[in-house]
Amino acid sequence: MGHLAQHGHELTPHPAEADVIVVNTCSFIDPAKQESVDTILEMAEYKKTGRARKLIVAGCLVERYRNDIQKDIPEVDFLIGTNEIEKISALCEGETAPSGVATPYLYHDLTPRVLSTARHSAYIKIAEGCDHPCTFCVIPQYRGAFRSRRFESVIAEAARLFSQGVREINLIGQDTTCYGEDLGLKDGLAMLLDRLAAIETPLPKWVRFLYCYPNRITQRLLDTIASHPSLVKYIDMPLQHASAGVLKRMKRGANGDIFLKLMEHIRASIPGVAIRTSMIVGFPGETDADFETLCSFVEEAKFDRLGVFSYSDEDTSASYDLDGKVGAREIYNRKRRLMAIQRRISRARMRSLIGQEFDVLIEGPSAESELLWQGRLSTQAPEIDGVCYITDAPVGEPPAAGEIRRIRITGAHDYDLTGALIGVSEDRPPLPPAPLFPIFTPPTALPAR
Repeated sequence: MGHLAQHGHELTPHPAEADVIVVNTCSFIDPAKQESVDTILEMAEYKKTGRARKLIVAGCLVERYRNDIQKDIPEVDFLIGTNEIEKISALCEGETAPSGVATPYLYHDLTPRVLSTARHSAYIKIAEGCDHPCTFCVIPQYRGAFRSRRFESVIAEAARLFSQGVREINLIGQDTTCYGEDLGLKDGLAMLLDRLAAIETPLPKWVRFLYCYPNRITQRLLDTIASHPSLVKYIDMPLQHASAGVLKRMKRGANGDIFLKLMEHIRASIPGVAIRTSMIVGFPGETDADFETLCSFVEEAKFDRLGVFSYSDEDTSASYDLDGKVGAREIYNRKRRLMAIQRRISRARMRSLIGQEFDVLIEGPSAESELLWQGRLSTQAPEIDGVCYITDAPVGEPPAAGEIRRIRITGAHDYDLTGALIGVSEDRPPLPPAPLFPIFTPPTALPAR
């Protein structure tokens, strides 16, 4: 989107208005693949009924199934893999994209970008690729080896985003806790967070990182999070399972007891921290006893947030050849049971917050009702966690998107909260009306790669 905008193209979210439609795809698990294919076929119809002249498919699905897409979906005009992003403008303008082997792609602070999120919240990818050998995962095959962005490049992009009105930055990568290892940095993520916290902003800011690997969590990282108010007290640490046998077959190692000790250490180091994780049920060889171990672990760990994935048997993953496959019905039942356990835990945690006061980032009117606004606590990451529904505000102090206000929690649901804004707002960012796609471009031209 950034490259297209830089080359003068007008972006639209309405496919009926588009001359060129670009579908960015995912192929990590079966539901993502199916959604990608369904979207491609849906968009192909606009070549018949709309003004679209070209349909371009991009992303991971191209990396895995380039030949199949070309063969089975002739409506697709061009394909762009994950390392070919810079070809997009040429293809949209009718040129033939240059051939040759693409070099591993990694954007930087001078790469033009367009925010598809609300203007007060943004993601920054600090690394690409992965070196972990997890048997269920195909990401390394299509994203390549782990490679970090340059330290100062991340700082420069974050400073620019903050200066342009972004209040919350979420650092992402296939494994953020490996950041800097390939650059020779020890505790690279802790060093990066320390520098991000030091960026001066006219209004308070939030910095969060996602997708950390359990054996990469160091004391320096925990101490850094604890020592800076702008670093939100939130650890997203996908553990995948608790049974030693299953974790060994996943090539991840450890076990539930080790994880419980790690969580105890995290909670002691960062008062008030929220811990999120994700689990996979139905991995090949997962026995009833293994699943009971996982359930007992979740009961004891009492995660603030937990997501459960059904195992997806990807044909290029190492786990595809493992024996002991679990049936689809059993996987479904296990997922439901584990989420039921977490729902009870979450409900109790949500209720314990009633009557307390927190900072809340106002997001805007709620999709649930025009009568409500919604926001998020710092311990609620965008899109993956619950929200706060705002039921009241001081007279003359209505909420505004992008503010960080104080909220008193008045009610709780399984995953969401309700509350009333309190006090007078001293945090109203003087932002102009936001364009449909806020464009955040660097002040200088893109250098030669």
